[in-house]
Amino acid sequence: MERQAYRLSKVGSTANLKLVTENLDEPQSNEVQIEVHAIGLNFADIFAIHGLYSAAPEGSFVPGLEFSGKVTKIGSKVTGYKVGDRIMGVTRFGGYASHLNIDDRHIVPLPEDWSYEEGAAYLVQGMTAYYALVTLGGLQKHHTVLIHSGAGGVGIMANRIAKSFSAYTIGTIGSDKKMNVLTEEGFDGKIVRSKKFGKDLKQALDGRELNVIVETIGGEIFKAGYNLLAPQGRMVVVGASQFASPGNKPNYIKLLWKFLTRPKIDPQQMIQENRSVMGFNLIWLYEKVDIMDDILAEMSKLDLGRPKVGQSFSFENLQDAIKLFQSGHSTGKVVVTLSP
Repeated sequence: MERQAYRLSKVGSTANLKLVTENLDEPQSNEVQIEVHAIGLNFADIFAIHGLYSAAPEGSFVPGLEFSGKVTKIGSKVTGYKVGDRIMGVTRFGGYASHLNIDDRHIVPLPEDWSYEEGAAYLVQGMTAYYALVTLGGLQKHHTVLIHSGAGGVGIMANRIAKSFSAYTIGTIGSDKKMNVLTEEGFDGKIVRSKKFGKDLKQALDGRELNVIVETIGGEIFKAGYNLLAPQGRMVVVGASQFASPGNKPNYIKLLWKFLTRPKIDPQQMIQENRSVMGFNLIWLYEKVDIMDDILAEMSKLDLGRPKVGQSFSFENLQDAIKLFQSGHSTGKVVVTLSP
């Protein structure tokens, strides 16, 4: 069959992302074919397009990690799904398309009362937040948690997960225009990041120990948070938005400067201060299906509510969705929708 897809001919610029019509093979025996109804945008998409993500495929490829849609064909060995099932899924790139084939281990049923947009806003955010906070961060009851980018998809889910552990949460945002989201989501402390972030964080802690940080920024923000971690505190790095660029392509000189001046931590000093820094990306989890299943099972036990979809664009306007996402002005999840 033919499908439409946004294919990147060469990394380095979003201008190289073109909508093309191409053939899609029949699904293999362990695969299902999906008619995509919604696509979720992630920072990994942007880094891959700009050539800054080592996990991205070489040569021409279709970006996109997250989608929802309807099963239209099934492989001969697939028994858990049937044609017409509504699903949400993750893919190791290839999501910016009207149709795709995917191993049935990487999809899950879409809750009956969820929209396709909500389905494209849950898996990457939820699993990233849970793995960072619980699996790596060792989140415990009544911990104090610092969550950067608190008005974004991962930040919102991280706060909801932390609140289910009765944690005290402090959310940070890049603009006071997003303060209402932190209030709606029930963050206990709220900080607009600035050059005096360390002082503001200390004030927000108000004598509490800082136990876990979900770090997404980098640079001086990273350093200030690390310096205030309590003994046995854990920082989990899931992103580095300081390296994101708002334009079609990165300013490589600026990026190089940020890279060379990035904070560096002495392992010997970490021992003395009894602090930890860990990092991961969800691409690593893609092949660890058992771990993903465990995470989703644990998340299902929590009352996390519906994902927050902040902005929605049509498939034809995917480039506009990317521009908004890059600008840092979005809240919740930015999704792209396709007509059935």
